[in-house]
Amino acid sequence: MVSVVGRLTNRYKTLKGIVKELESVGLLTKAQTFLLLLRIYWRGRMYSMVFETFEEMGNFGFKPNTFAHNVVIDVLFKIGHVDAGIKVLKQIEIPNFLSFSIILSNLCKLNDLVNVKDVLRIMLKEGYYPNVETFEMVLNCFCKVGRLVEAYQVLGVMITLGISLSVNAWSILIYGFCRLHQPDIASLLLEKMVKSGCSPNIVTYTTLFKGFMESEMIPCAFDMLNTMESKGYAPDLLLCNVLIDSLSKIGRYDDALDLFLGMSKWKLVPDSYTFSSLLSTICFSRRFNLLPKLVRGLVVEADLVVCNSLLNYLCKAGFPNLALELYNDMIDKGFMPDNYSFVGLLRGLCGVRRVDEAVKVYLGMVMNYTGLDAHVHTSIIDGLMKNGKYNRAIKLFRRAISEKYPLDAVSYTVAICGLLKSGRAAEAFALYNHMKEVGLSPNVCDTNHSLMKGYLEDNLFVDSSSSDDLPNVAASVG
Repeated sequence: MVSVVGRLTNRYKTLKGIVKELESVGLLTKAQTFLLLLRIYWRGRMYSMVFETFEEMGNFGFKPNTFAHNVVIDVLFKIGHVDAGIKVLKQIEIPNFLSFSIILSNLCKLNDLVNVKDVLRIMLKEGYYPNVETFEMVLNCFCKVGRLVEAYQVLGVMITLGISLSVNAWSILIYGFCRLHQPDIASLLLEKMVKSGCSPNIVTYTTLFKGFMESEMIPCAFDMLNTMESKGYAPDLLLCNVLIDSLSKIGRYDDALDLFLGMSKWKLVPDSYTFSSLLSTICFSRRFNLLPKLVRGLVVEADLVVCNSLLNYLCKAGFPNLALELYNDMIDKGFMPDNYSFVGLLRGLCGVRRVDEAVKVYLGMVMNYTGLDAHVHTSIIDGLMKNGKYNRAIKLFRRAISEKYPLDAVSYTVAICGLLKSGRAAEAFALYNHMKEVGLSPNVCDTNHSLMKGYLEDNLFVDSSSSDDLPNVAASVG
């Protein structure tokens, strides 16, 4: 029906033209005609025609009903007119459950917490009580942005209305505390969950495991994993992906690789996230030769995340020419590059010593793309220095400072290393002081800390008591 009405619209241009043609073949113009057209335009995402149909209903003497208002509300939200959508809600003489459900769904997608609370309040005042799914949607909206006070208020309303907390609701709350790096409180919630008679599922355990790992509470994380296994839960794909990623980040590369190889015993098929985590593990462990053996026969959809991971792998494994080929292939296939893609491109160009082109590409990025992060700026500085172009690198770095581009501790560390290698120790020390002045804390590694500290002391007579937090030379981009 959408295609048929679409062709009619293209032919007759306006709703009046369509109605006139329908009347010419003997069809009576009724309110149901407009409601049907409204539904079709809505489903077909022909939003301008939705508004025209709604307006013409009144012109033909038909009063839009609640369904018509609901459609208009949904379309207003979809095109970003939030205030107008809420205004239409308040104009409906008799809103129904769907009216509020549509608005809450859209507001939650937008993370518009203020309006979520207001609409929920109006809904309850009108005597419409959200179902479990709607409550969980609102609960998740507050938890994912760390607003746990409001989440508990929603929880209180649920309990007051006699709605039993589902495993999904409990898991959402646990996730909320894990996001705030409070997995100990999340663990207490798990205990309450079990006492209430609600059994955790693998999603709950995965959330807690990840929360403990991200808070560097490694023993607690693996205790949670043991508890899950004792309950008879076999790992699913999501948990395996989280495990591979987590094990890699704490340096347990063998365990991560063994887990990848063992996925077949659980009849799990690796996805793009698994593949990206595997590539990360290989890069961290510097075992680049393992990749061909591990992925033989593996078919993974090449999305942007996979391509970016491959770019990183090829650059670090010493194949910058292949990284450039991959980047060009990504563009040819219609991928929209992001910061990770740009880093791969710049590393590839610098890796094949096309330094002038790398600088030209970088300057084009700065001019044409907003939102470049510190990794992009650092990658060109690091690439130039690896090619011995210290002066050029420092010039670009100072420009980045003056233009207030986002830079982090690694950016400064790379620049300081370049200044030291080019014999400009006084500038290195000045840049180090500037780094501290802008509130960046250097990463410290004992060996390299001592080397830089000694270098500065020998060349500048720096008081060693003021140099305990000199930056980590090894923290430069690998």
